[in-house]
Amino acid sequence: MTSLGTLDVLTFNLNNPGRERAERQLAYLAARPEQVLVLTETANSAGCDLLERRFTAAGYSVTFPRPELRGERGVMVVSRLEARLLPTGVDFLAHRAVGIQVDTETGPLDIIGLYVPSRDATEKKTERKRNFLQECRKLPDGFDADRVVLGDFNVLEPGHVPRYRFFSPFEYAFYSWFEAVGYVDAFRHLHPDTLDYSWVGRTGDGYRYDHAHVSGRLAGALRGCSYVHEPRTMRDRLTDHSALGVRLAVTAAAPLPVTDPTQAVEPLAALF
Repeated sequence: MTSLGTLDVLTFNLNNPGRERAERQLAYLAARPEQVLVLTETANSAGCDLLERRFTAAGYSVTFPRPELRGERGVMVVSRLEARLLPTGVDFLAHRAVGIQVDTETGPLDIIGLYVPSRDATEKKTERKRNFLQECRKLPDGFDADRVVLGDFNVLEPGHVPRYRFFSPFEYAFYSWFEAVGYVDAFRHLHPDTLDYSWVGRTGDGYRYDHAHVSGRLAGALRGCSYVHEPRTMRDRLTDHSALGVRLAVTAAAPLPVTDPTQAVEPLAALF
């Protein structure tokens, strides 16, 4: 269970599940201790519909701006705390940058989930990713609030080991932008030299794609930040990414009276 006096957040790449895998993901996520779940690679699909409906029926706060275009992906934020929609300032592919605000005993905490587009070598996908990363520079800075920005960024830190030649300067620059505007990489802050990866290719090559950055004044409240590999490595795996959990020494002020979403009874209208 979550320790007294902490607020925990988990980012988890759903890999756009079908209904059967979404049911298994639901059971796993419902048993997690984190109060806030930032779920990336969502879609306007049956599996994501199931997750949204079940969590909502169980009393969770669910923020899910559905991607309208076929094949498009986004972010869903699920909270066991009362949550308000937080505008992020991101207009291009806005469903990939989703923010909420929750209350703590020391004031509001902003949580922003990002799902950055992947790309290949084509000009179209490269420009799409470049434009989204540029748009994300509209996000509020890390100097003047308690804020966490986390998710699947599809970029690597400049000193990533191993070094991969196919990443471009604009991708590394996006990671570096966070430090320039007052954020701290939560994982690197606690584990300066650790090599750990959230996605591993077929040949065993590792990539730290999933990140969590906290505003500078929250750095002292960090009590943990680690990758959770089980969803990716378990026998009947749930997704192709490891999750990433962040623990903060702040106390949530407005928990919701949630129930078990695996047992939640959905309104009849939602089933047809």
